[in-house]
Order: sequence, then structure tokens, then C-alpha cells
Amino acid sequence: MQKGFVYLVGAGPGDPKLITLRGLECISKADVIVYDRLASPKLLTYARKDAELIFAGKEPDKHTFRQQEINALLVEKALAGKIVARLKGGDPFVFGRGGEEAEALVEHGIGFEIVPGITSAIAVPAYAGIPVTHRELSASLAIITGNEDPEKGNSQIRWEHLATGAGTLVILMGMANLPLIVEKLIEHGRSPETPVAIIRWGTRPEQITVTATLADIVEKARAAGVKHPATIVVGEVVTMRDKLRWYEAKPLFGQRIVVTRAREQASSLTSKLEELGAEVWEFPAIEITDPLDFGPLDQAINELQSYNYIIFTSVNGVERFFRRLWQQGKDVRELAGIEICAIGPKTRDEIERRGIRCSFIPEEYRAEAIVEVLKQTDLAGKRVLLPRADIARKVLPEELRKLGAEVTEVDAYRTVAGSGDKALLRRLLQEKTISWVTFTSSSTVKNFIKLLGEDYQELLQAVKLASIGPITSQTARELGLTITVEAREYTIDGLVTAIVESMV
Repeated sequence: MQKGFVYLVGAGPGDPKLITLRGLECISKADVIVYDRLASPKLLTYARKDAELIFAGKEPDKHTFRQQEINALLVEKALAGKIVARLKGGDPFVFGRGGEEAEALVEHGIGFEIVPGITSAIAVPAYAGIPVTHRELSASLAIITGNEDPEKGNSQIRWEHLATGAGTLVILMGMANLPLIVEKLIEHGRSPETPVAIIRWGTRPEQITVTATLADIVEKARAAGVKHPATIVVGEVVTMRDKLRWYEAKPLFGQRIVVTRAREQASSLTSKLEELGAEVWEFPAIEITDPLDFGPLDQAINELQSYNYIIFTSVNGVERFFRRLWQQGKDVRELAGIEICAIGPKTRDEIERRGIRCSFIPEEYRAEAIVEVLKQTDLAGKRVLLPRADIARKVLPEELRKLGAEVTEVDAYRTVAGSGDKALLRRLLQEKTISWVTFTSSSTVKNFIKLLGEDYQELLQAVKLASIGPITSQTARELGLTITVEAREYTIDGLVTAIVESMV
């Protein structure tokens, strides 16, 4: 059997966007992923569906695998012909024991590649607003393990040189030995008044930063309850934090938000939330797909010139209608003389992107509002086409018919249950790490609840819920959920604004 290959991949300090492009490539093609506790679980969403995922995390008081067992596991999988991605927090060669794993691979003749990662020694202070070097404050940097007992006879840490030998000291994995580290630094000449920062879970929504001096950092860290994992920064550069803190200043810092939109639509909401400091998890509760029968839509397209109005109620309706129009060998010229109506600015933009101007767009972005606009015209005997979702509300065609219009409803697309990772979603909710869930339509509410299961109310008890508008909110309430915020403007921007304003 041909031997496999092992990628020793640095996953970065915690923020999943800090992994390298090469690291993502390795994750996406691996047969087996062996990952650490400090590697962001979001990175596993880039794995192949059939990839074997093995947790080999370590905590201060317990190890899932010991290092020798991890080495043996990598060898075993590679000798079985597997492509293995060993996903390690930070950088594999900065106190990541990547050198030991690489040695084991060499001993067994297994090919490997080192994929460097952004080390927490630099990234975590940066996210806390602390530059590890600064022209006026520090011209040197030392990175030290704090997981070695300085009292042991064969210690490799030369505190007598390090204490004053570098302007900035960054100590990793040092919380258990913090009192002893402080004692050694002061004993060997570092001033007790030297500024110190301890950053726990740096670059993640849980990031906490405690600042003090060597003289009182142990007491302040204990009072704040700071535990592993934490990065300790010693030096005058810590004084820059008050001026340079940026991550914690973002309006949605500390918020982990679930987006339930269809995957092809989620990116706009995700990017807006992430830009404001949130960590976003996409769990598509719905998917957009073709109608079961194209017949009614095709017939409407063939008879377009018989219609006086076409009303588009969503971006999906626009995209699917014009896709089918093109597939039928036709184009926008078929719409000449027809009044085009849109509900919502995004729907309008999608129409106008095709070189077509909208005749009507209501100020309020829901079906009832377009009826109020069209009441100003004489609809008696006029033909109206509604290409939309198979589960769309009936209020619009019913109200138009009351005005004398002849309404044709056709399915331009179907909304079906999404493919979100149910097990992962439930685990995150059970661990109470989710701050918000966003709903952008009634169908996202209904299918998200189905995805969760019968105990959805219990799982969502401590979670804030954000709704894009009153119809979506009503659906949520009918299912026993409490909406925390509702967008005043029924758009993605309005939804984001509602969440941000609630944080003030």
C-alpha cells in the first residue's frame, strides 16, 4: 500500500480567519484531521464530508492523547495511505511540539509538510491592542514557555538572562506557574512596576484582558478568575493597550451569532456581522431549489405579453424567474410594456441590475404595503403575475383579487429544509456559547426549529433572537419563541442595526 502524507498545519491563535490559505487547502483535501483544543472548531467546516475527525486536544489537567500517542496516530494513518492534516493551535514549531511529530514521521519514512501558522505570541497581544515591539518602547522580543517548572534541575529557561535581556517577554501556557514566573523575573532584575497583561482566549469572542504590574498581577489575575489558555505579556508595550485596543471596541465584540439564511444568501449578512466584531456561524435552515414542476412558470413566460404587472417579492424570485426566462430562449425584451413591482430595496436592485426599472416599490417592505401602493391604480381586469416561493403567504394574491385583478401565482422556486450540521449546532447551544440567532423569513424559523428538535425552546432559552420583520416575528412567537429585537427596516442592514442598537 502506498504511504500517505501528513500536513502539520498551524491553525492560528483562535480566530478562524487567521489561518493561512495553504492551511485551508490542507484541511479541505485531508482524509483524516487530527485537531487540538485550541484550533477553532469552525475550521472543521472546511473539511470534506467524509473526512475522519479525531480530537487530540490537551488541557492542563487531562490529555485526550499523550504526545507519543499522537505521534503514533499520525504514523498509523499515514501508513494506511491516508492524507492527514494535523491541525495545531498557533504555529506548529512555536511550542507546538511539531518538531517531535515531524521526527516521528521521518523515522517511518513518511512524507510531510510544515504549514506555518500565526502564533498566539504575536496575534493575541495584537488583538488586545498591544504591539510586541514598538520603536520607542521595545526593540527586542523573547517568547518563553510558561509550562516548564523553573525549579527543575535541567530547566532550559535562563531567567537571569531573560528577565532583563529583552524589552518584551511573551510567556505562553504560563498561568499555572504565574506566581513563580513573577518571582523569577523580579528576583533577576525586572522592576516590580513593569506593566503586565494577561489575555485569555485571545482573538476569540471570549477574549478577556487583565492589566497590572509584576507586583500585583497575580492578585488581579486571581480576582478576575483568569485561567488557561492565556498569553502573558511583560514590558512597557503593555501601556499602549489603552490607546490601541481595537478588537474589544467593536460593537459586536464577544457575540457569537448564528445565521440561518440559505447558504447562497448568507454571505452578505455574515460579512456585515463579522465586520462589526461578531463571530458568525452559518447554519442554513433553508435551501433554495427548483420548483417541482416548471410547467406553470414556463406557461406564464410564454404568455408574458398578456400580463400588465409582474410583482417580485424577493431576490430569489427575481433570480429564478430570469434564469428560467433565459433557459426558455427569451430575454428582458419580453417584458416590454409590463409594469414591474418590487418589495424591498434588494429585490429592486436585483431587477435593476438587469437593466429594468421598477414602476412600484413600497416604503414598507412587505406584501401588504405593495397592495396599498397598487390601490392607487385601476386594477380591474388587469393581469398580475406573481413568480415566487411555493410556500409564500396568500395575503398578496387575495388582496389583489379584491381590487379586481386577475392574479396568476407560479412557483419560481422552492424553499426546503437546509443542510446545517445539527449535531454541532446542538452542542454549541448546549455549551451556551451562542449569543444570537438571526431569522430572515418565516421559513428560516420553521426549519431551524425542525433542525434543533423537540427541545428547541430549552436550547434557545438563553439565546437572543433577532427577526427581520413582523411576519417573521409572528411565526417565531406562534412557535413559542421570544423575539429579542426586530428590524425597523425589513432588510439585512435593518437586522444588523437592530442587533447593534440592542448592545448599547
